[in-house]
Amino acid sequence: MATAEKFGQALLAIAIFVVLVGILLFVAGKFSGRRGDRAVALVFLGPAVLGLVIGLIYPAIRTFYESFFNAGGDKFIGLDNYSNIFTSSDQLIVLRNTAIWVVVTPFVATAVGLVYAVLVDKSRVEAFAKALVFLPMAISFVGASIIWKFVYDYRFASPNVNQIGLLNQIVVWLGGSPQQWLLNKPLNTFFLIVVMIWIQAGFAMTVLSAAIKAIPEDIIEAARIDGVSGIGLFRYVTLPSIRPALVVVLTTIGIGTLKVFDIVRTMTGGQFDTSVVANEFYTQSFRANDQGLGAALAVLLFILVIPIVYYNIRQMRASEAR
Repeated sequence: MATAEKFGQALLAIAIFVVLVGILLFVAGKFSGRRGDRAVALVFLGPAVLGLVIGLIYPAIRTFYESFFNAGGDKFIGLDNYSNIFTSSDQLIVLRNTAIWVVVTPFVATAVGLVYAVLVDKSRVEAFAKALVFLPMAISFVGASIIWKFVYDYRFASPNVNQIGLLNQIVVWLGGSPQQWLLNKPLNTFFLIVVMIWIQAGFAMTVLSAAIKAIPEDIIEAARIDGVSGIGLFRYVTLPSIRPALVVVLTTIGIGTLKVFDIVRTMTGGQFDTSVVANEFYTQSFRANDQGLGAALAVLLFILVIPIVYYNIRQMRASEAR
């Protein structure tokens, strides 16, 4: 019965969508000429703008408004939630972890992708080698987190107990003792970062490899005639030529890192001093029922993303103007 009801609701939603599209097309067909073109544009842009207002702008304004109220949302407390973020010991750990993620992940992932792209460029197994590194991009963050949770798995050290965690098994083979990698702070944060690097290195490699292949051959040949080769060729020719692509990769991974949630939530739940702003926003809003602090954390996350997006746009416009 429940399945039939859901199926009926889905059909109703599709029917409403078809009717709305039909109305839009009918209205658009009534206009003609230059003014008609503007009217048609408004007719088709209207639903998109309305959806943007309802789904993005209004929630953003509402979140900003709620960040000035207490946990229950019934008492105005001004900037107390923001003050709590920068004074509470627990929230300072969250900010520290977020800073570590943002500083380490984009640069390491980009560096790994760039080195790999240069090493496999024009090799016989280039396609296969690139596919191996790009494969993690096809896995969801939750799926990747589960995979790496097994890699870090710990079992009590005993002659009769085999380690199923790959990392701990390697440690045992080398004569060491297995460790609880996700519990030992602050190194556990870096073990979580490894998962993000593993995923994003494929993205960095793909974009930078395309940028490297777009470098004109005459520039490379001219540099070789001048006696530049090896590291010098990479430093003075490759890097300057792919700088716009590097900026895009760094900023894109940086924005994704600021918003990282799935990895932390799946692997540690934010426990053992591993929480970051996005995870803490979820925890405070839906677990601790502190709507005010959760909203303040969401606003902070939005503010942190803005400079990166702005810098990315400026760099893209500068590269297009050249």
